[in-house]
Amino acid sequence: MSSLPSRDDIRLALADALRNRVVGPDADTKLAMLNDTSEPGWFAEDRPIRRVHADASMFIGGMRAILLQSLHPLAMAGVAQHSDYRNDPWGRLQRTADFLAATSFGSDRVAQQAVDRVLSVHTRVHGTAADGRAYSAQDPHLLLWVHVVEIDSFLHVHQLFGESPLNQDGRDAYVEDTAVIARKLGIPSPPTSEKELQDQLRSFRPELASTRNSRDAAKYLLLQPPLSLPERVPYSLIATAAIATLPRWARADLRLLWLPLTERFALRPMGAVITRTIRWAIGDGKLDATAD
Repeated sequence: MSSLPSRDDIRLALADALRNRVVGPDADTKLAMLNDTSEPGWFAEDRPIRRVHADASMFIGGMRAILLQSLHPLAMAGVAQHSDYRNDPWGRLQRTADFLAATSFGSDRVAQQAVDRVLSVHTRVHGTAADGRAYSAQDPHLLLWVHVVEIDSFLHVHQLFGESPLNQDGRDAYVEDTAVIARKLGIPSPPTSEKELQDQLRSFRPELASTRNSRDAAKYLLLQPPLSLPERVPYSLIATAAIATLPRWARADLRLLWLPLTERFALRPMGAVITRTIRWAIGDGKLDATAD
């Protein structure tokens, strides 16, 4: 008669599943690269970017960013025409996690290699949107949109569900840290404070629109991901928590219901639960950590 799995067995299994789906099957190799301390990285150990990007809340922040970014028709055209999100809904989260881990925690060499890979991919992402406008992933304006949405999402979700939320000075310093990476990606004037971040986000509102592409992407990512049942459970919990953190106008544009009582008593608490579960599974809350 077989014995029931222990708490540690369950924890290790969940940690392996999360690493394989979000960090990737070569998690140990990536971790070894990040732990190479033979040369300094871009950020000191006490910088806020390392605190935010090491927290389990990043899973939810990444999904929130993907949903918000889809509301810019040109950015969404690039995703629709040059990505495989329909067949690999975890893929974009995994690539984002790889990039953030390399640039936030890696050595100077590892961080620069990650930036160079992204810049190389951007040279191939260009085309024409459904409304006839040309787009290019090398456009500094579109790069800024992607950047400010990601940073706002990571910071917003960290303040809601992170283990150690930042004070005002910390939030400003976090935005300033991320500007270092943004400039290396070709963004000339990224925000360097929380106020500048919010101002730049608002400046994009006239360019945003509810399109068939954005609505289809949200529906597909949230309701119809091609995942097995074991994969769908954590994915759905992360997605549901991400929806609860979206601004009302974005929920309306994506045709996602807003129910005040459900938000307060179910969806937001679910975000805290799934973040604690991920933190428990992985050990110390880091996206690239191994279970202890």
